[in-house]
Amino acid sequence: MDNRYKKTIYACFIGYIVQAIVNNFVPLLFLTFNRTYGIPLSRITMLVTFNFGLQLLVDLISVTFVDRIGYRVSMILAHILAATGLILLTILPDVTPDPFIGLLIAIMVYAVGGGLLEVLVSPVVEACPTDNKETAMSLLHSFYCWGHVGVVLLSTLFFHFAGIGNWKIMALLWALVPLFNTFLFTRVPIASLVAEGEQGMTIRELFGEKVFWVLMVMMICSGASEQAVSQWASALAEKGLGISKTLGDLLGPMTFAILMGSARAFYGKFGDRIDLEKFMAGSAILCCASYLMIALIPAPMVALLGCAICGLSVGIMWPGSFSIASASMRRGGTALFALLALGGDLGCSSGPTLVGTVSGLFNDNLRIGILIALVFPAGLLLAIRLRRKLSR
Repeated sequence: MDNRYKKTIYACFIGYIVQAIVNNFVPLLFLTFNRTYGIPLSRITMLVTFNFGLQLLVDLISVTFVDRIGYRVSMILAHILAATGLILLTILPDVTPDPFIGLLIAIMVYAVGGGLLEVLVSPVVEACPTDNKETAMSLLHSFYCWGHVGVVLLSTLFFHFAGIGNWKIMALLWALVPLFNTFLFTRVPIASLVAEGEQGMTIRELFGEKVFWVLMVMMICSGASEQAVSQWASALAEKGLGISKTLGDLLGPMTFAILMGSARAFYGKFGDRIDLEKFMAGSAILCCASYLMIALIPAPMVALLGCAICGLSVGIMWPGSFSIASASMRRGGTALFALLALGGDLGCSSGPTLVGTVSGLFNDNLRIGILIALVFPAGLLLAIRLRRKLSR
């Protein structure tokens, strides 16, 4: 690999840590917002919906302007918005008539930045002249997991020693990360995603390809398989084991994120010796097994083990789908990566929604919800086989 592009890849790694910050820091403060500003939890949960909903919108709209203004400008803009949103988080709730509106505006700003990062980071790495693009992509996506773990651990330690009342200081400290990366992206080289003399495919061209729709199913199923358990892991741990929420978060979501990151780092290290599609198919089968462990075996510790295995199994799904899509559609360009991000986000929202809805119909029985969500890893397995059939 050209040594000049190593710094580009490192900056992209930090870019995914930035996305982990904007997605996972504010949820740690929900009860603090409730006590400090008197905002009901029913309204506070809207902040998460608004964040991911706006990121979905950015995924779609970015197709129309990223190629026009360029990847460097878009990446710098994304980081500035992420940092600005975190800074506004410490200011607006205290100066707006309704603190909730202040929080909403701050989240709106960094959600646009987070949505742009989701569209931009993967294609920038894909365009770099690396020796093995699949392993680079997997290693890249592992940094979102490490970012998630870091945000929870470092923020929790800060709150413990400095007091939760000083959360604004922590927000400003996290804002330094995107500010630092903004500087990096003004200097690192950025390669073109499409070969010289070629033009990226339009949305209309993509829609006309059968393989594109199979790839979209893969992304939707990947996002849904990951989040269907991840979003409910804390509740499963707390409800099933009767432990505190803090310990439940450590045993549930934290274990899930660590093992998911480990799977991505493993493929990033040894992926050049592994067939990606076979690895993904095996991961989908393991994911189905983990869902069945959670849903059908009543022992709480087995359900917790199932959550951990699920984290391990879904690690390769999202980055693997990106890599397969890039190899299948060489001229996909920005439009392909933006629509894949859109599909992944749709899966991330539909997976936990299906689990929650079905569970509600059966007296909040999460096991039944997880059982029905088995359709997602099973759907991914079928889509992988169908894509291989189309490629032949």
